[in-house]
Amino acid sequence: MASESNNHILSGLTNELKDSNTEETQEWIESFEDLVETQGTERAQYIMRALLQYAGAKSVGVPMVTTTDYINTIPVDQEPEYPGDEEMERRYRALMRWNAAMMVQRAQKPEIGVGGHISSFAGVATLYEVGQNHFFRGADHPGGGDQVFFQGHSSPGNYARAFLEGRLTEEDLDGFRQEKTKEGHALSSYPHPRLMPDFWQFPTVSMGLGPMNAIYQAQFNRYLHNRGIKDTSDQHVWAFLGDGEMDEPESRGLLQAAANDKLDNLTFVVNCNLQRLDGPVRGNGKIIQELEAFFRGAGWNVIKVVWGREWDALLEKDTTGNLVKIMNETLDGDYQTYKGESGGFIRDHFFGRTPETKELVADMTDDEIWNLKRGAHDYFKIHAAYKAALEFKGQPTVILAQGVKGYGLGPHFEARNATHQMKKLTVEDLKTFRDALRIPIEDSQLEDQYNAPYYHPGPDAPEIKYLLERREQLGGFLPERRHPQKEITLPSDKAFSSAKKGSGKQLAATTMALVRVLKDLMREKDFGHRIVPIVPDESRTFGMDAFFPTSKIYNPNGHNYLSVDRELMLSYKESEKGVILHPGINEDGASSQFIAAGTSYATHGEPMVPFYIFYSMFGFQRSGDNFWAAADQRARGFIVGATAGRTTLTGEGTQHGDGHSPVLANTNPAVITYDPAYGYEIGHIVRRGIEQMYGNKDEDHDVMYYLTVYNEPIQQPAEPENVDVEGILKGIYLLKPAENEGPRAQLLASGVAVPWALDAQKMLAEDWGVSADVWSVTSWTELRRDALAAEKEAFLNPSEGARTPYVTQALAGATGPIVASTDYVSELPDMIRQYVPNDFATLGADNFGFADTRAGARRWFHIDSASMVVRTLEMLAKRGEVDWSAPQQAIEKYDLLNPKAGTSGNAGGDA
Repeated sequence: MASESNNHILSGLTNELKDSNTEETQEWIESFEDLVETQGTERAQYIMRALLQYAGAKSVGVPMVTTTDYINTIPVDQEPEYPGDEEMERRYRALMRWNAAMMVQRAQKPEIGVGGHISSFAGVATLYEVGQNHFFRGADHPGGGDQVFFQGHSSPGNYARAFLEGRLTEEDLDGFRQEKTKEGHALSSYPHPRLMPDFWQFPTVSMGLGPMNAIYQAQFNRYLHNRGIKDTSDQHVWAFLGDGEMDEPESRGLLQAAANDKLDNLTFVVNCNLQRLDGPVRGNGKIIQELEAFFRGAGWNVIKVVWGREWDALLEKDTTGNLVKIMNETLDGDYQTYKGESGGFIRDHFFGRTPETKELVADMTDDEIWNLKRGAHDYFKIHAAYKAALEFKGQPTVILAQGVKGYGLGPHFEARNATHQMKKLTVEDLKTFRDALRIPIEDSQLEDQYNAPYYHPGPDAPEIKYLLERREQLGGFLPERRHPQKEITLPSDKAFSSAKKGSGKQLAATTMALVRVLKDLMREKDFGHRIVPIVPDESRTFGMDAFFPTSKIYNPNGHNYLSVDRELMLSYKESEKGVILHPGINEDGASSQFIAAGTSYATHGEPMVPFYIFYSMFGFQRSGDNFWAAADQRARGFIVGATAGRTTLTGEGTQHGDGHSPVLANTNPAVITYDPAYGYEIGHIVRRGIEQMYGNKDEDHDVMYYLTVYNEPIQQPAEPENVDVEGILKGIYLLKPAENEGPRAQLLASGVAVPWALDAQKMLAEDWGVSADVWSVTSWTELRRDALAAEKEAFLNPSEGARTPYVTQALAGATGPIVASTDYVSELPDMIRQYVPNDFATLGADNFGFADTRAGARRWFHIDSASMVVRTLEMLAKRGEVDWSAPQQAIEKYDLLNPKAGTSGNAGGDA
């Protein structure tokens, strides 16, 4: 049954062919064996490749080999000599494993009980330590240092290493997962640059985001290099991943991007412990073989590290091939079981399948059989794989390393299905673990299981000196995050002058107004090179095709074809020095590019300002998880939701009708959201954003500005004289006071709805004698945040006078009812309702979008100018300020129930 269910992972190269001359076949095989024995595997490898190449030229069909046998990729005779003192490194690795486990154990005290993951680091300790001792370069390395994406659940191991390095104290370790109650000595659960800004570089515990962001970090390193901004040629990106994590679509879905860009500065290390969080990854299959085929098919170099050195002699003696056959056929679920059983069980159930393989281990004890290591726990094998990965050119590399979850923690933890959820060791477990690691701690010190001590041999111990010397030679500690606020030249007034002028007699949507600002920013002499435009295949929709001829699209392979539109002035042009990042129809890739660019100030010491421009519906709805990762990583930049609004892109229908992105954006604390109506508002917002991110004021620099911009062409007004810039930036300003006397009302609108409010103001004055002021609300969300902050200040400081929220101050003298309308759901304007004393009514696009004219859709949702008029009259009638019949008369006058009668909006603009 095992063989039948695993035929798909066997090479099977000769299965469909008949051997017409077995004697000749055997002669070829014997000749090849002689080649391997006399000249080694490297020469044999070349001969095989040469024959395959020649066979192809002669049209001899040879199937593509996507999987190889279930053995190590690197032959023993090609393994380099291990450069370190393995025994010394083993000694302090044991200390790390002990301290990592004790940190979780102590955090499980009954009065604390915050949990943790004991088993995760136990399984990856060798993978990390070979890198830390010989490969991972710190920020002080002459080449600039590597970027390492550590696995989220294994964070206790990183803290345990930092403890031995002298970067953390015992008090710090006891603050694990107690970020407020142990503030000042607290450690975040997982890698989290926002919570530990000097320690962690990348947030990785949202599974799948680490692989995706590592790919685009490697790409961005090359982008900086090719543009001449920074020499990153000696920097490498390492991503440590789980085999279960590779089931995430994000983990596999962008592999081709790394292959297309030939990112040989990128290495994935997949910790193949064959387990997910609940059980086996592929109990009935073989995840390593599956991943080998997948990565190889995606264009990656694949290195398998399946077995430790103890297996080398057995494989060499396996002249029949039966051992390799059993390895190929054994299911992952069985491999997991073997490490949960005894050596005798393995002898009977694994080696005992054939007389030949049983004889291979006849002279071994059960303990020796049980101690046959898997590759992820062998320094020699991992070192050989890492070295080979760095030396391989032209493709990214994945290392598939088979290990055991909970390795070394004893029979209650090791390889168990429940090991991920197990948080504490018994007293007996502690003693067994201590003995296995040879930690000099007495039994009496372990009787109180929740106060089992940490162990540090002291700064003068030879193993600590060795550990520190290795890191010093490699350029400093990892993980580490450096983030000085580097002083840069900010944009001049000239960069924003076009935004102030308006569009004159031409019509221009706010998307085009934003693009003009962006173009002027890119022309700034000492600042423009910092702009990184990112567009997922919609440049023409957003009017950004004008960037193609001059800025060009980044492609590390250059432009090697004849463009179909080469005769056009705005022809499509790619270049290895291109400025525009264009990942294709790929919002997750684009948002990952945004993260890499937006954190360059920390990873590279080079402040860059990404402008990620996309269909607004496909931003926070589709890539929301990645925007949270951006916030965690303290990214800076501009997120631009173009073609925004539920009714503004109505030709596209439901899937494109964004009526909610500002509400979603508001849930991310690092995002400052604006819904500007005019180009001059955009100019002030962008200028303020750049100054906040990279200016020298004492404020939060690690922010992302989200701007919603529209594709509806309007006449962009010039900036009014003495415009209320503070109001624009804080969220609300009086755009146009009423010019007539009469019952008072206030019309609030944002973005594309502001012209409807201006029309409603005119209709109310001319048709009903109502005096209405029009306010442009540039940010409902910032007004709410300010008001919530004022509430909290008053709550916690009752003896002090309460601060009045900005929105309350701004509307303090505004009399009459308020009617608020936007192209979004009612929840957006309702954010400020409780902070305004006036009667308040919201008109919202509170249903699915659909395809129709803008005017018809707005009338159907009842968010247009006529709807604002009727709602205002209803509220005034309730107050007795207009005749009670006025609202009904207005409904009939404007034919309010008929979508065909809508007048708010015009045609035009890309859809």
